[in-house]
Amino acid sequence: MKTTMSHKKMERISTWFKFIILLVFGALLIAPFVWMISVGFDKTANVTMPFPPKLIPEQISGFNYGIVFENGRLIQSYMNSAIVTVSSVLISVSASLMAGYAFSKGTFKGKKFLFILVLCTLMIPMEPRLIPLYKLFNSVDLLNTFWPLILPPIINGMLIFLCKQFFDQLPDTLREAAQIDGAGEFKIFFKVYFPLSGPIAATMVILAFIWSWNDFMWPLVVLNDQELHTVPLYLASFSLENGTSLGGLTMALATVSILPIVVVYLFLQRYIIQSIALSGVKGE
Repeated sequence: MKTTMSHKKMERISTWFKFIILLVFGALLIAPFVWMISVGFDKTANVTMPFPPKLIPEQISGFNYGIVFENGRLIQSYMNSAIVTVSSVLISVSASLMAGYAFSKGTFKGKKFLFILVLCTLMIPMEPRLIPLYKLFNSVDLLNTFWPLILPPIINGMLIFLCKQFFDQLPDTLREAAQIDGAGEFKIFFKVYFPLSGPIAATMVILAFIWSWNDFMWPLVVLNDQELHTVPLYLASFSLENGTSLGGLTMALATVSILPIVVVYLFLQRYIIQSIALSGVKGE
């Protein structure tokens, strides 16, 4: 009896210890974001940045956010980022779902070799691909347009890998039953497996959205016209032009720039949890 009570007590202490550790790390991770939002509401931060950092500014003001939302260049960069991100997400997620299904349920020669090639793309960082991609789009006269930002994510090794793993967990009997009914591969994918792919599709949408919206290096290389600049490029140019002299306004801009990511995540988070739960159930 004493052993059982001692065991329960140890489990309770362990649970509280894990909770405190997670709480501390969570606070450390969220602290920069809280500080960023706080400085954005501090009008005096445009004169001198508050030091040491304060979570609540002495004079709370919406002055910086008012200027941000009246800024025409920010609105233009928002529209540019929206065009690029939505197009890129739609193309990359759709292509990855079909490729993942083909690698999981398809039967064709060289399937394993092609999948290994796709996985190899995960090991190549963006920097070595900059020059070949630049020359490729330059040869077809597509530089300084949105196409270099939209087309490359069609083949995304990480998303294809996630899709294949997801479809591997779904039973082959669904495909066999549809084949008996006379359905072809496209009909099987769109009518049987695609409706079941909501959780993994939501996860991929968030990942692809974050990658595309936050991308800085590749847009900096291919976009010369300021009117085509995306949000990260505009934020960088604003920071370079003003340094720390307009710290409050810069932080307000940074806060507004991440709002779409937060909204998309909050809207799709329950599907991500479903995806994780489904993976756990199938992995048993």
